Amino acid sequence: MVSGPTRDAVIQIVDYVSKAIELISDSEKDSMIDLLLNARKEGRRIFVVGAGRSGLVAKAFAMRLTHMGFDVYVIGETITPPMRRDDILLAVSGSGRTKTVVAVAETARSIGARVVAITTYPDSPLGRVSDLVVRIPGRTKLAVEEDYIVRQVRGLHEPLAPLGTLFEVTTMIFLDGIVVELMHKLGITEEEMKEKHANIE
Repeated sequence: MVSGPTRDAVIQIVDYVSKAIELISDSEKDSMIDLLLNARKEGRRIFVVGAGRSGLVAKAFAMRLTHMGFDVYVIGETITPPMRRDDILLAVSGSGRTKTVVAVAETARSIGARVVAITTYPDSPLGRVSDLVVRIPGRTKLAVEEDYIVRQVRGLHEPLAPLGTLFEVTTMIFLDGIVVELMHKLGITEEEMKEKHANIE
């Protein structure tokens, strides 16, 4: 059995996620699902963006959407096509202030795409430029340096990094829950998703 600080951390994270999920707005969740379903129905593209670990969470969600037949792309990849009016950008940023993510959201908005922000701070620059904000409880304090890339270049490691982890883990689990609800609404089985899974890994 796992013991020590690792066990304590895992217990605290699981406890946090259990409490955080009760604070996520059902109406925000439903609005996000409606946007995704309409995009699939109308043949519109979905783009995801995030920096660092939040970016990995966004990519994981994009993978599952692909398995369900959505037309999905990750911002920054070489095969990403141009965004069009009424496409959807899903931007993941705990602080809502990561400059690269905010810049992408602003560009998407100028094109006429719908921007969905997943963040802890609805009043952040990302939240303010978005059409829909899904608030995920996370950090209780912003980092001294707000931009993720700048923090990495400067070698800044915040003592509250575990609080960033709480946002990322909660977002990952929340988005996996969204996947299950989308599967239910679309009548998609796990076997059907496996058929779209990569077979040359």
